[in-house]
Amino acid sequence: MKVLVVEDNKDIAENIADYLESLGYVLDFAADVVLGLHLAVSEPFDVIVLDVMLPGMDGMTLCRKLRKAAHVKTTVIMLTAQAQLEDKLEGFDAGADDYLVKPFSVKELEVRLKVLSKRQASGEQQDILQIEDLKYNPLTLEASRNGKALDLNPIQRKLLELLMRNSNRDVLRDELERHIWGDIPPDKDILRSHIYNLRNLIDKPFDTKLLHTVHGAGYRIASSGH
Repeated sequence: MKVLVVEDNKDIAENIADYLESLGYVLDFAADVVLGLHLAVSEPFDVIVLDVMLPGMDGMTLCRKLRKAAHVKTTVIMLTAQAQLEDKLEGFDAGADDYLVKPFSVKELEVRLKVLSKRQASGEQQDILQIEDLKYNPLTLEASRNGKALDLNPIQRKLLELLMRNSNRDVLRDELERHIWGDIPPDKDILRSHIYNLRNLIDKPFDTKLLHTVHGAGYRIASSGH
């Protein structure tokens, strides 16, 4: 696996390098956003490990630039010293796929890299999913409803895809959490917050509600008659 580490703390970068390179990972490093942005858009990486606090520009802004301007779809793990729910949600909204709070174990980082790698290697189906006027294309990552484009962040896209692929049944909370975060579940409120934001995007502007809460169990995307 080829990993780009954007981290200005030399000790942390060296600690990551010593551990991951000994396991066969191929690493590249950047200590600032200029080099990090250049490497991320010019070379193929499996995962980008991105620190939030960087000189010149914070990691949140860099992540948004990668997603919005450069259209880089590489998986991003955000590193931060902030453990509050609001900070985590900001990271996900910026386009991060996972979130690791400092101080962290490099072994935990490696576990998360494995989870993300398995998810990418599982070979997601690329057919266009549709329920009523809601459409999602896993290949282009484009979502729309009633012809209107929906601006979803990476977590929301993964939730939407899993729910649409399983529209014939209730999807349990634990299953949703494993799909997004692997075997390291997040704080319980984070899934609820992502579902709330997803519902605001795909349901709130429209008359027919498709995302339903299955009380005490999980969620389901289905037409109102099912």
